[in-house]
Amino acid sequence: MTYDILLVRVQPGLTLQETLDHLNAGFDADADLPPLRLTGVQRNEWTRILGRVSRDIGAVESEEYPYGLTLETLGPPGRVQLDYCGDTAHIEVAYRYSGPAALEVMELAYRIARIVEDESGLTGHDFEVGQPTRTGDPVKAAVRLSGVSDWAHQHLG
Repeated sequence: MTYDILLVRVQPGLTLQETLDHLNAGFDADADLPPLRLTGVQRNEWTRILGRVSRDIGAVESEEYPYGLTLETLGPPGRVQLDYCGDTAHIEVAYRYSGPAALEVMELAYRIARIVEDESGLTGHDFEVGQPTRTGDPVKAAVRLSGVSDWAHQHLG
């Protein structure tokens, strides 16, 4: 179970929600994922994202899979994973951080989201707390992450 932040290329003339509705309308949970087919522009976006995250944040591991590109942060304050598919991306943070550690890792997640927005034109939204990543407050996200992490630790062990 992870805390997820979604980034999407908003289609011209549509809102973020309308774009998501359009993307979700064609989703078939039973179908195989389509193979990754990035355009040259999207491949360049990924190269810039990877370079900037490495330069501005620190060491990352990066992998290319048949269905998407992934990077994971290495070292403190914790693990943040970014999956990029060209017109969409998402950031995952495990529900294992609480208190000050939750704030540090969510500040990192929001920094990565803002880099993705800058380098790709994708629009980020944190639906867990209902705020855009561009202007949202990582403190609000950290409170949510910490609360769920604490609950899971107490009840799931």
